[in-house]
Amino acid sequence: MRATLRWAHSDLRTHRGEALFLVLATAGIVASLLLATALFGYATNPWQRVFTQARGAHVWLHTDRAADAGELAALDGVQDVAGPYPTASATVAVRGTRASVELRGTFEVPEVGRPLITAGHWLDADEPDGVVLESRLARALLAQPGDTLTLPGTPRTLTVVGIADSPERRYRPGEQPGLVWAPPAAVSEPGGQVIGLRLTDPGETDYAVQRAVTVLGAGAIGQVSTWEQARAEAQGDNRLLGQVLGLFGLGALLAAGLAVHGAIGTRIRGHLRDISVLKAIGFTPGQVTRVFLLQHLAYALLGAVAAAGLTQALGSRVPGRLGDAVGVWQGLPGHTVALFAVPACAVLFIGATTGLAAWRAGRVPPVPLPRPAAAQGGGLSGAARAVLGVRVRVPGRGDRGAGEPGVRTATVSGTPAPAKAGAPGPGDAGLSGSGGSDGPGTGEIDVPSHARAPGSHGAGTGRRGAAGEQARGTRRLELRVPPALVLGWHKAFARRPRSLAAVARLTLPLLLIVVAMSAWTTIDRFHDHPERIGLPTALTVRAETGPGDRGTRALLERDPEVAAAYPGVEVAALVPGQTATIALRGLGTREDPYPYALAEGRRAHGPDEAVAGQGLLDLLEVEVGDWVRMTVGDQPQVLHIVGRSIEPENAGRVISTSLDTLRENDPRLEPTLHQLRLRAGADPDEVAGRLAEARHGRLDVHAVANPADGLSPLRGVVLGLIAVLALVGLIELLTAIGGTVRESERDLLALKAIGLSPRQITGITVTATGCTALAAVLLAAALGLPLAHWLIDAQGASSGIGAGIAQAPSPVLLVLVGAAAVLGAAALAAVPAARAARRRLADTLSAVA
Repeated sequence: MRATLRWAHSDLRTHRGEALFLVLATAGIVASLLLATALFGYATNPWQRVFTQARGAHVWLHTDRAADAGELAALDGVQDVAGPYPTASATVAVRGTRASVELRGTFEVPEVGRPLITAGHWLDADEPDGVVLESRLARALLAQPGDTLTLPGTPRTLTVVGIADSPERRYRPGEQPGLVWAPPAAVSEPGGQVIGLRLTDPGETDYAVQRAVTVLGAGAIGQVSTWEQARAEAQGDNRLLGQVLGLFGLGALLAAGLAVHGAIGTRIRGHLRDISVLKAIGFTPGQVTRVFLLQHLAYALLGAVAAAGLTQALGSRVPGRLGDAVGVWQGLPGHTVALFAVPACAVLFIGATTGLAAWRAGRVPPVPLPRPAAAQGGGLSGAARAVLGVRVRVPGRGDRGAGEPGVRTATVSGTPAPAKAGAPGPGDAGLSGSGGSDGPGTGEIDVPSHARAPGSHGAGTGRRGAAGEQARGTRRLELRVPPALVLGWHKAFARRPRSLAAVARLTLPLLLIVVAMSAWTTIDRFHDHPERIGLPTALTVRAETGPGDRGTRALLERDPEVAAAYPGVEVAALVPGQTATIALRGLGTREDPYPYALAEGRRAHGPDEAVAGQGLLDLLEVEVGDWVRMTVGDQPQVLHIVGRSIEPENAGRVISTSLDTLRENDPRLEPTLHQLRLRAGADPDEVAGRLAEARHGRLDVHAVANPADGLSPLRGVVLGLIAVLALVGLIELLTAIGGTVRESERDLLALKAIGLSPRQITGITVTATGCTALAAVLLAAALGLPLAHWLIDAQGASSGIGAGIAQAPSPVLLVLVGAAAVLGAAALAAVPAARAARRRLADTLSAVA
């Protein structure tokens, strides 16, 4: 055991940098996996906790006031009913911040969908104007208990008496109104009512909605929302962050395992004599295997423990969503198990990948086998030999100076060339010095075009060959390629299996970096070019004076920074089968169409033509070119889907057409909103304030929500992942450099004997490393860009936005990153290669022996 520890200590001192990088890479990988686990828990568990404690309803039905909730309670599968509660739409404002809300009238605390008070208290009969705000709405308004809410356009005011959590759909400006619980007297003019259904089997939600619509009638249903929609919205961007961290964490873990496997394999080849000595002094194969395995497991364990400790101690202090997620995750029941299980699984995976290489170390024989004289990868190829020479001579018929017919002689200008494969000489790389009378002269290479016959002789001396060449009129080809480039290329790819394995191990982290760069570029596209992802407008305007205000559009178009104002209307429509509601939008006119971002098909120009989001196509199981029927109140609407638009709103469950098409079915339809497209450089906040002042607060103006706003933490995540992957790539690069330097020791004497300078010998190793890095960069770009495009589009399709949002990094950025990787690899290889090229003769003989 003492000898084992001393050998491990000596090996650690020799490879301190490699050990440090391995520990740091393992720590980064484990931290990424722990943060992914925290984000998944943060995305799912808080909503599930609120839903369970509140006895949340699985279905909420917005109906007219004549609907009978008692009929719904009698349906099979309905466990309990909430309501009906009278509702009214309104706009509230506090300290200049406005929000669209749904006032829900009730005094009693509901048994189903019970609000969980987090601040203040529940409604009190002594406070007729008191209201309770849903917590997300309160955060948007920056409202606290005791604040006074105004209703623009009316003299009424409401007082906030409490804030509560709710498992219902969250408030989203311009898409989903916030929820306000108020006394029934405060809902003086209800526009409908809402009924909640708690089911015995949540898996039968669609069937329950279908039966409820059948009982109440399609004309009585205004909107349907389910617990699945609420859960998906609550998870939102947190789940996406968790998926990104988990995907890249697992990829980095695989890359680290392969890098460690390659590092052990390379070190075994470089320490064959040391391992043989260990065997000779009594080490068993199992002990040798355990030395390598336990040594690298210790590195992995140290990195995993450090990551777990830092995540536990400092994770909740990280600013932003990651810190919040870790703080919530630490209070969940499964936190302790995950904190131990994730690092343990990472360490075990690294141990499994290194076990095979360590087992190979145990199989090294006690007596080293003699090394073959010829290179394992074979001699130089014909093309390499031709490029290596400066003069290529093709003798004519009867040319005796060139030897037997079919032999080409290449003369290297300034430097001797490698000898024929199999020629004796120092080392085993197929290199030799000047030949004798039966070989080519100094500076010449024999390249036989076919197998040399037994007993055949060489090409004679170089002088005689040159004389014969001049006498016979042979052709001469002058080439100027440095020997270091050709020999370096040969060294990089001579041993096919080993070379390909090194390239593959280096390609994996580079490939993941390309995917991460594509994710970053896609987020930038969301921010910089929102019109390409279905957000051509920046502001949504709703008039408080009612839909018949004809002066609203004229007012909007008079603003100098408004490029276009598109009138529109958005209503909820029942899908075929009456299992859910979707958003039916009519925006723009045929003369001034709305600029949808199309990913498939064409724009809707003719009558009854529409474009739909991916979420709607998946929900209805239809494709572009199909006809769909939906119901708005009592009126059916049949539309022909001619294109698929990128829809970031309402999970893509949107079908859009022109306002003229909807008016053909209902001539009384008037626009209820306007979408504003601003001129380049315009500030949406300034335009919104100016428009609100022009109508004295009677316009509800708010910015269109950009899904990229919730992805801002992803930038920091991507940067951290790139750093971890760079560490993994650096480990593999150092392994490749070390292996190349060790293998070049056997060729050092031969290279010096034929006249190569230390600088040229260093250039061979640098070129070999650069060629390996260049091959990995090209392969990573070729595979990474399609993979990134597929992953991002798959995520977009699963979220309902739809495929077509992926954006590849610019070619300039890819070239810069690739050039930095290749040049960095060459720079890292320069120092150890130069040191090895200047070794003393005695040290070189000892290494070769």
